[in-house]
Amino acid sequence: MGWRDVVYGAYERQVLKDLPRESLPRHVAVMLDGNRRWARARGHGTTSGHQAGADKIEELLGWCSEAGVEYVTLWLLSTDNLHRPAAELEPLLGIIETAVADLADSGRWRLQIVGALELLPEGTAASLRDSAERTRHVDGLTVNVAVGYGGRREIADAVRDLLLERAAAGQSIEQIADALTADDIAEHLYTKGQPDPDLVIRTSGEQRLGGFLLWQSATSEFYFCEAYWPDFRHVDFLRALRAYAGRHRRFGT
Repeated sequence: MGWRDVVYGAYERQVLKDLPRESLPRHVAVMLDGNRRWARARGHGTTSGHQAGADKIEELLGWCSEAGVEYVTLWLLSTDNLHRPAAELEPLLGIIETAVADLADSGRWRLQIVGALELLPEGTAASLRDSAERTRHVDGLTVNVAVGYGGRREIADAVRDLLLERAAAGQSIEQIADALTADDIAEHLYTKGQPDPDLVIRTSGEQRLGGFLLWQSATSEFYFCEAYWPDFRHVDFLRALRAYAGRHRRFGT
């Protein structure tokens, strides 16, 4: 172990020690961004970047469990990503299927797939559903795996489901509109029944949501990290938690 490792380890332990455990987030959402740029910077193909990003996921979930986080949402593939060339998209879908299956096989996490699965190839959707089903009785960190996910699509799907549900109950469009509340829509989101994310982390230096959890992140705190996702370290995660714990969440009051 070199002196840099010793210094880094000491710094990491100090950051962890200083974290106020009572002020840490219950739900952390992460935009796993920068895989392709990470690969290009090393002269590699995009598939190697996606694989390196997938290999980082279990490590992150371990950090979250250690910190007492109860819910994690991971954005692995957006609806826009589905328009990428087949030469990139097909290997990426295979990497995602394998990564999610490996998480299920670990028996440590309870998985929930969120997104428009009908937009995915049938085999991919079936694989993801099977992985999630195998974790249905796991008591542990709940991990939302966002694949084929878009925030606008989610809200449209929620409103559509609500309208169909109430129309089936015999309500007219006027009755539905008159009684409609924000809570009604929230009850039809992909993440219904879960607390909204307290902290949203985006890697790679980009500072925008890009459609991630548009409804749920209304009162979230945001943390933007310069590191590409495959390079995201434990200390980067701890810094995000420290930044979150140091903010005063007023919720408009």
